[in-house]
Amino acid sequence: MSAALEPSIDGFDSYSETRIDRFLPDFVECDGAPAPRVAETFDETDVDAALLIGLTLKLAASVPNFTTEWSSNQLCLPMQMVDEICWRLKDDKFVEILGENGPFSYRYTVTDRGREQARRLLEISGYVGPAPVSLQSYAAMLQWQIAERSMPKAEDIRAALEALVLPNEALQVTELAVSSGRSLFLFGPPGNGKTSVARMLHNAIGGDLWIPYCLNLDGHAVRIFDPQCHQRVGNNGEGSGKVDGRWVKIRRPLIVAGGEMTIDSLDLSYSPSLRFYEAPLHVKANGGTFVIDDFGRQRVDPSELLNRWIIPLEHQIDHLTLQTGQKVEVPFKLMLVVATNLQVSAVADPAFLRRMGYRVHLDKPTPQGYARIFQRYAANFDFPAPAELISYLLDRYQAENRDLRCCEPRDLIERARDICRLRNTPFTLNREIMDLAWTGYFGNL
Repeated sequence: MSAALEPSIDGFDSYSETRIDRFLPDFVECDGAPAPRVAETFDETDVDAALLIGLTLKLAASVPNFTTEWSSNQLCLPMQMVDEICWRLKDDKFVEILGENGPFSYRYTVTDRGREQARRLLEISGYVGPAPVSLQSYAAMLQWQIAERSMPKAEDIRAALEALVLPNEALQVTELAVSSGRSLFLFGPPGNGKTSVARMLHNAIGGDLWIPYCLNLDGHAVRIFDPQCHQRVGNNGEGSGKVDGRWVKIRRPLIVAGGEMTIDSLDLSYSPSLRFYEAPLHVKANGGTFVIDDFGRQRVDPSELLNRWIIPLEHQIDHLTLQTGQKVEVPFKLMLVVATNLQVSAVADPAFLRRMGYRVHLDKPTPQGYARIFQRYAANFDFPAPAELISYLLDRYQAENRDLRCCEPRDLIERARDICRLRNTPFTLNREIMDLAWTGYFGNL
């Protein structure tokens, strides 16, 4: 089966019901919600049987001896299928039986012939772990889950942003971005809530998602599930024998990439020592939110990054490159949030901005907005901020010709808390404490 999905003029959005049904796994109920049903035959795995047999042999060669049950748990395949694979390996004289290990389970060891074959297979691909799913199944499953997801209402989005003091116009645009699933471009001076907005908008959607541990791309393993990026939910039906263990249930992912992002990090990462691929961050973010923070401060020219995103934004597909030079088409189904504190004209051209769904300018707060932010944050510690103290701070901003920033009420109050902790006194806000907090925060600048 080809690694790329069938050509489509409009990309993955044009997936017909027939095409979804063709690759979509069957479902079984797990914890009151649909889950991918365990594949009972090789055909139902949608992966070449030879690949699964080779993966089992590589796993077997990693230990002195193994059992059917242990192999089943490691490969996330049903016992019956692993038993059939082991018998095929036995017939080929790659493994031999040491004895029984309970009903329908045997203890095996790898023969010299099997170790040599495993060594050859490991030279091609070093991946050993949960069996992969096909790219087609992954794309169909992702498409189905997104279509089934209920989008948040306007009041849900406002509730998620409640901790921030935002102009009503900015609130309305962010509501449109989330409810439509389109991308969002946030710009404005630093320290005024762009990253906070991105994270809180993600929380407004929420939900869970089934993703595979690994993808098969024409015999190449691409790891998708990443414990550093993904948060597992529940036990995924382990032990039930009903749920396909090759899939893992996670919280809808939020992945943030900042100044460390490069062009190379947006493609498949191949490890010569491990000999398998790691999916790029935006693929791991599929079904969730991908935030490009501090856009324009990456170690690459902004125009290169813009050109990299134009096709995915336009068609909701991306093209990744294998070591062989082969291009594979993968879904780009996520909410993209780009945040920058640089001049828009310096980091984005009209072609890119046209493809972004919505744009929001988060400017510095007004004195009234600053006061509201200060009061809200102080209220978190059950301490009403005196109006005269806020007026005093605003006057000091003006006297020192400083721009107001939305993050600074929080930062100053946190330093006031540091002072009170150091003095071992109850938390309070007064001029003396705030003067010291001011000096500790702004220094002599």
